[in-house]
Amino acid sequence: MRRRVKAGWYVSLLVFCALLLTTGCLPSGLPDESINNPVVPPPEKTTIVFWNENAAADRTAYYQTLIAQFERENPDIHVEYVGLPKKAARLKINTAIATNGLPDVCGMQSAWIAEFCHQDVLLDLDPWFQQWAGRDDLLPEVIAANRRMTEDGGLYQLPNTMSMETLWYRADWFRDAGLEPPTTWDAFFAAVEQLNDPAQQRYGFTLRGGDGAGLQLLRAMFAYSGYTSFFDENGRCRIDDPVHVAFVKRYLGLYRRCTATGDITNGYQEMVEEFDGGRAALMQHNIGSYGSHAKALTETQFAGAMLPQSRLGTYVQEAANVDGYSIFKGTAHPEAAWRFVSFLCSAHSQSWWNERIGQMPVSQQVMQERWVGQRQHLQAVRAAMDSGRFHFYAAPMYLPGYRQIVDGADSYIEQVMLGNLSVEQFLHGWAERFNRAEQQYRQTKNSH
Repeated sequence: MRRRVKAGWYVSLLVFCALLLTTGCLPSGLPDESINNPVVPPPEKTTIVFWNENAAADRTAYYQTLIAQFERENPDIHVEYVGLPKKAARLKINTAIATNGLPDVCGMQSAWIAEFCHQDVLLDLDPWFQQWAGRDDLLPEVIAANRRMTEDGGLYQLPNTMSMETLWYRADWFRDAGLEPPTTWDAFFAAVEQLNDPAQQRYGFTLRGGDGAGLQLLRAMFAYSGYTSFFDENGRCRIDDPVHVAFVKRYLGLYRRCTATGDITNGYQEMVEEFDGGRAALMQHNIGSYGSHAKALTETQFAGAMLPQSRLGTYVQEAANVDGYSIFKGTAHPEAAWRFVSFLCSAHSQSWWNERIGQMPVSQQVMQERWVGQRQHLQAVRAAMDSGRFHFYAAPMYLPGYRQIVDGADSYIEQVMLGNLSVEQFLHGWAERFNRAEQQYRQTKNSH
């Protein structure tokens, strides 16, 4: 009998507890833990979308690391990363403008600033920049150059890296041949000829004939001529100057004779594959390709030099060859977007990013860091800049159609390489397109 009563008592207790759990009732006088220790829901995250306009495999991985760090430091913000192929990025952005599908933040090349400002889609960053603690750390000349690209002098891109056009060369091949890296264009052409060995599938040069050919050729032309103004004293574009005509004939004349036949379609990736794969002695690009070379080759196999001195004995580079980030006007989260952009442009992020991709920071603090002085190709850049013979040429990036005119030259270069178009015809047509754009720009500006 006792066991039956005891068993019945346990059953009753279990039923009672079940009722308490079901109804949420508590006996009078017992503390409610949910009142004394309320459960705090996690803060709602703001999601911003970021488009990387140059989504090479290594850069995507680097961004993923930086984004993870940013989200740890800013737990209320989530960054949705979208990588765009470099050659399709500008078209993708313009398509997004037409379809109202822009992201919050986007990687922005300096040459695009005027174009997108003209379409009134970029947010002026000045209200945030003026209050930012890192404002005075950025190179003032870079900020000033960005402002010159817009009619209102606003700041529509925050920069984090700058580049210089570079001549990459196989240091081991040069040593074996007893050659010094070329410091003049005559020495460059001579080295290309001497190191050319088509029978062994080794060429003196890898030439860019496909995507990006126009921009690369333009930089080489001004590096050769030494001109620092894009238009002459009469307001005419210098592209078809006789000095440039002679140079382009010699430069594009390397095709097939000292390059692979397939170079006519070469974009960046194809050039890198030829150079890193041991099929080309020299390659013109910028310092940003350092990371690719460093992965494929040892430090003793390759090196970088500034483009050779001009016919005037000067080093000439394109001004405002800078990348950074912009915020689009349509963002619903400008504060969160600015926090992300300013994080990417901070000294810490600039140091981490530029050390890996091999480019120059625009942070004055980072410029003094040890790793900058240890990189051979950056030492070459610094030496040229400190030589007293270094100059920039001012490309008219303020023209809304600047990049379209530059990139539009790619197909004409291909025709020149095929022998279907003379160098004179090509350069004259290219110069005329710039002349018309400049005239239209001045007329529009004067009418306001």
